[in-house]
Amino acid sequence: MSLTVKSISVIYSPINQNNTFTSGDFISGKVILDVAKDTKMQSLSVKIKGKAEVFWTERHCKNNVVYSESDKEKYYSVEKFFVRGENTHGNDHETLKDPSGQPYSSVVAAGRHVYPFTFQLPLQHFPPTFKGSVGKIVYTLETKLSRSMRISSKAKAEFHYVPSPVVSNPELMAPQYGTKDKQMKLFTSGSVSMNINTEKMGYYIGEGLKVLAEVQNNSSRAIKPKYCLYEKLSFFARGKRKLHTHDLFKEEGEPIEPNSRKIVTKVLPIPPSLTISILNCRILKVEYRLRVYLDVPYASDPEIKFPIVILPLQSLSAASSATNSDFQIRNHPAGGNAYPNPPSMPPSAPPLNAVGQSGQFAAPGHYRPPLSQFPAPGYPGPPGQFAPSNYVGLPAQFGPSVSHQSDSAPPPYLEYQLYPQFPEHPEKS
Repeated sequence: MSLTVKSISVIYSPINQNNTFTSGDFISGKVILDVAKDTKMQSLSVKIKGKAEVFWTERHCKNNVVYSESDKEKYYSVEKFFVRGENTHGNDHETLKDPSGQPYSSVVAAGRHVYPFTFQLPLQHFPPTFKGSVGKIVYTLETKLSRSMRISSKAKAEFHYVPSPVVSNPELMAPQYGTKDKQMKLFTSGSVSMNINTEKMGYYIGEGLKVLAEVQNNSSRAIKPKYCLYEKLSFFARGKRKLHTHDLFKEEGEPIEPNSRKIVTKVLPIPPSLTISILNCRILKVEYRLRVYLDVPYASDPEIKFPIVILPLQSLSAASSATNSDFQIRNHPAGGNAYPNPPSMPPSAPPLNAVGQSGQFAAPGHYRPPLSQFPAPGYPGPPGQFAPSNYVGLPAQFGPSVSHQSDSAPPPYLEYQLYPQFPEHPEKS
């Protein structure tokens, strides 16, 4: 920071105890500028934006190869000016006025100056805030002060965003089914089979995941049903995928004796600390799997895997009252109401990514016999496709858990739609 500009910062006011914002919410804040003497500003602006990015390196022979998505994935970027310079590019930037309705002066006296603002988040459903080891999704407020022949002064503040719980896919609430048979060899004789049913695919944080297992043990040894919920983090760049997996918890049931049949019901708690599923981002994904398997002594364990979708909480804010997907901005005097009522808005066309009828979904979201009719899981198509990506497949095709590896992405596959689509060409920041 220069001797003239003592400090510059941007702050915002929380609207709930969780300090979380969702689609359609209003976010109010202030740009605070402290200068040591009379200062001439070329421009002063505040910007709100959201983006995803990935970055990692790998060692190949003697060379380090950098994997990153150079164009990132930009969701939105809107900039407003308190003071706008003559050389500012673009005609779509709004110039704000002071609380009395007059333009802000480009010359400020020594001391502390406060510039209030309010943005409305778009109604589109973007991926939630996320930070991983090699990728992140961030939403920020940024301010920039430009002066002639001086280095610009900048500041930013991140805010936590979670999409509103618009679950437009009824298949998320439909049951899932799976079956598995295994013939024993070597040290164990006979066979075992299991039929597994879950109530649904989509769960809210804090819900119980109910699993119904029908196990037929025709083997010569006692077997035990076990359950594992694990997380899959996938990062994509340059046609490669970096995959991280880790187990969230494991539980087990009571032993089932030889030559017996038993129906077991298990309710598994969804940990409250989980990130909600991220299936609508082109360059990173957060997915969950439930693995149900039989612990068979001296034999490989038969298993079934189900996709589990963690949904956002049903009540985050009063965003449901918002009726316009366009950004709106409104000024308030310093120290005024931190939670303004939405300003009146003219009628507008429905958002481009409004939710369609349930019949538009391409693929079923649960398992039903015969299992072979479902496609194998896959990954997103070429860059520029912002449609949400999900998975449906034969449980056994999901494969074993693999940590920290990079491989080529398989071809595109059928999708179901957890959230509506969003524009393919958001404004660049």
